[in-house]
Amino acid sequence: MIAILQWTTLAVGGGLALARIPSVLRGENRSLFSLYALMTLAVLLSIDGPYLAIDQALGGLNIANLILRFLIFGTVFFLGIRIARGFGAGDALRRITGPVRIAVAAAASLAVIVLFAMMDTAGSSAGLVAVFAKDPGHAALVEYYGAAGRLYPAYVMLALLPAMLQTLPSRLPILVRSSAALLAAASVAITLSLLSPVIPQSLEFLRYLLNYSAILCLLTGLALIWLSKSLAKRLKQTEPAELPA
Repeated sequence: MIAILQWTTLAVGGGLALARIPSVLRGENRSLFSLYALMTLAVLLSIDGPYLAIDQALGGLNIANLILRFLIFGTVFFLGIRIARGFGAGDALRRITGPVRIAVAAAASLAVIVLFAMMDTAGSSAGLVAVFAKDPGHAALVEYYGAAGRLYPAYVMLALLPAMLQTLPSRLPILVRSSAALLAAASVAITLSLLSPVIPQSLEFLRYLLNYSAILCLLTGLALIWLSKSLAKRLKQTEPAELPA
C-alpha cells in the first residue's frame, strides 16, 4: 500500500511537470514547472530504490536525506509565496516572507543539521530506517530529526490556511474553491505530521498517509489553479468583441 502511494504520487508529480513543458518552451509560467519538478524530485528521494542509488553515489552517509529536507524547505517557501499571491492573501504573504518566517526557518534548519550530525548515519537507508533501528538513542534522534524537518513546512502551510478557508464559501469559480479545499487539506495533513513521533509503530502507515496525501493535495490544488486560469483565459479570448457604435 505504501509503495503504491509513493509511486502514484511520483507519477502524478512527474506527469504534471511534463504537462507544463510546452508552456515552459513558450516562456510561460516557468515557476509552476519548477515547483512541480522540485516536488517530484522530493518524492523520488523518499522512495527506496532511487534514494539508495543517489545516496550511495554521494558516499552512503544518508546525505541525500539531508538534501531532501532542505529541498522541501525551499519548495515549500516558493510554493507558499505563489499560493499567497494567487489568492491575494497579503497577511499570509507577510507571515511567509517576514522576520518570523526567517526565525522559524533558521531554527528548523539548525535543528535538522545538529540532529543529523549527532547520528551515526553510515549506511544508505531511505527514511533513515536502518539508523532508527541501531539503538533507542538513534531511534529518538531520528524522530526528532523528522519533526524538525516538518516544522517549517507546517508553519508555511498554517500561514496559508486562513486564506484557503475564507475562499471556500466565496463566489469564486468552483475550480478555485476546489483548489482551496485541497490546499487546506494539505495544510492540515502537514500539520498533523508533526505528531509522527507519538504515532506507534503499529500505525506507522499513518505517517506515510499524511505525508503523501499532503503532497498529492498540493499537486492537485496547484493543477486546478492552473486549469482555472487557462479556462478563464480561453473564455476571454472567445468573447465576442464589442461592436463599434
